[in-house]
Amino acid sequence: MCTSIISNRKKTIVGWNLDILDMEYRVSASDAGVFIEINDAKEGWLPLFGANSRGDFVGMPTCWPFDERSNPTEDGPNVIMLDIDLLLQKKTLSEIKEIVEKEPVSSVPGVTFMSSLSDKDGNVLQMIPGQGIRYCPKPKYQVLTNFSPFKMDAEKHPWMGWDRYQTAIRMLEEATDDFDVSDCFQILKAVSQEVCPTVVSMVFDVTEMTVYWCEQRRWDQVQNKKFH
Repeated sequence: MCTSIISNRKKTIVGWNLDILDMEYRVSASDAGVFIEINDAKEGWLPLFGANSRGDFVGMPTCWPFDERSNPTEDGPNVIMLDIDLLLQKKTLSEIKEIVEKEPVSSVPGVTFMSSLSDKDGNVLQMIPGQGIRYCPKPKYQVLTNFSPFKMDAEKHPWMGWDRYQTAIRMLEEATDDFDVSDCFQILKAVSQEVCPTVVSMVFDVTEMTVYWCEQRRWDQVQNKKFH
């Protein structure tokens, strides 16, 4: 599970709920970025989600149901590596867009990881391995949960997050031009999960270059990091 949100009004605000089960994570904050890292048995701590000091944001929900077309091929880029390259500022969003417009992107065997990437200007690139990409130049708002935007609700799965998607879309549609960090946290709270728990809720005020986050749905214990 997971929910990714972006709003472009007076401010560019990005929101992210990381919903995971039985995985070790940590939040690492530095002048380079605020990264949510996952402890991988082979690779160690991997920075997979979060914001960097250039203004980029990486969200990576799992797509349910799994689509076998996302399985790795001998050639072509991998969604996880592209996400890490953006987060660590090894590539720009424009460079990643150019790559995936030329070559189909893949995921890992048996799991369709998607991406919702954004830059400091509020442009959004969604990558759905095996299905395609969607580029949205500074949309008013955009949401990605755990179903493919190419399939919408044509395929059903208990974890697809159709209800979360509808809730977030409604709240964003009703939001005012003054949509800010606290408003984004209200949406993240409304779509947070307990069965597959929301372990980190993060809001990036791109306009102010400040990241806010809380862990384990402790909404009154928000930390922040401002990039200079």
